[in-house]
Amino acid sequence: QVQLKESGGGSVQAGGSLTMSCVASGSTNTNKCMGWFRQAPGKERERVALTYAVGKSMYSADYADSVKGRFIVSRDNAKHTVYLQLRSLKPEDGATYYCAADGGYGSSGECFRGTFRDFGYWGQGTQVTVSS
Repeated sequence: QVQLKESGGGSVQAGGSLTMSCVASGSTNTNKCMGWFRQAPGKERERVALTYAVGKSMYSADYADSVKGRFIVSRDNAKHTVYLQLRSLKPEDGATYYCAADGGYGSSGECFRGTFRDFGYWGQGTQVTVSS
């Protein structure tokens, strides 16, 4: 089992920035694929950005088209932590953001193709509100 705990999030005006982090504890060998999803009211949970650990300190990353160039995902494998920098925020970025992890992927390609149904571990979610 792995536990995921998010921190960060909050309320900002459009154009502002936020940073969130997510720490994995427990069986951290299950967090090779780790990243962020979000869910707005009435909408399906969608992928925001994912990372795939490569070796002890490297990782690859992938982004949803809607956040490319504005959000930056990173991870510290030694600390079992993934970060998300949200920049140039838009009102449509407002949602509950969830950290997700799963160790069942054998490649970054498999990880980055995963939908929310494919991930076994989730954080409790943190709210992001963007006012216009």
